[in-house]
Amino acid sequence: MGRKRLRLRGPRGGAEILSAAVVVLAVLVLAVRMAAAAADALKDAWPVLLALGLLAGAGVVWRFVQVAGGRRREAERLAVLRITMAEFDVMDDRQFEHALRDLLIRDGWPARRVGGGGDQAADVIGDHAQRGRIVVQAKHTRVGGKVGAPVMYAVKGTAGPAHRADHAVVVTNGAFTRDAMAWGDRHDVRWVDREKLRRWAENGTALHDLLGLSARSRKGRFKRAA
Repeated sequence: MGRKRLRLRGPRGGAEILSAAVVVLAVLVLAVRMAAAAADALKDAWPVLLALGLLAGAGVVWRFVQVAGGRRREAERLAVLRITMAEFDVMDDRQFEHALRDLLIRDGWPARRVGGGGDQAADVIGDHAQRGRIVVQAKHTRVGGKVGAPVMYAVKGTAGPAHRADHAVVVTNGAFTRDAMAWGDRHDVRWVDREKLRRWAENGTALHDLLGLSARSRKGRFKRAA
């Protein structure tokens, strides 16, 4: 058998109506007294509440000033950033990628590090208002190590289809094989070896000047790649 539904019965008769009215009146009186007590408490506590509000506002302003100051200091640091080859040589792969990102930002390319598993041959990507998108593949190696042509093939194959790049660059603190350099030159995959990296990072030459990436030069050549 199903459960019986409970139904509320309204008051019947004068006595029940009077009782209900008394209850409602008592509830209203209690509510008014509670509101009055709350108002009195608020009146007594307003200086404390005002002080808390001012402190909270000051905290928000202080945080904003700290963030703005941190960004300004970071921009000032990047504007004069110089990295020596000795510093590059002791970095790990991740640090090397972050350093190349910072150098791009210094040169006016808003950039981000994307390296890691499944990066599709792009460790750093930068976007420039006039020069388009640049994809950087970072190859940190021991001193004397060389980067071979297969790296160039991989960068060429993904720069357009995966990243919609206008420029593709492979950067190493070591060197490139002759085949890698020749293949890169033929297929517009730029390369930055130890000597070029020194000029970029230590001497402060902008990467687009170092590689001749002029404004809107052959824009979208990798985007058209199949």
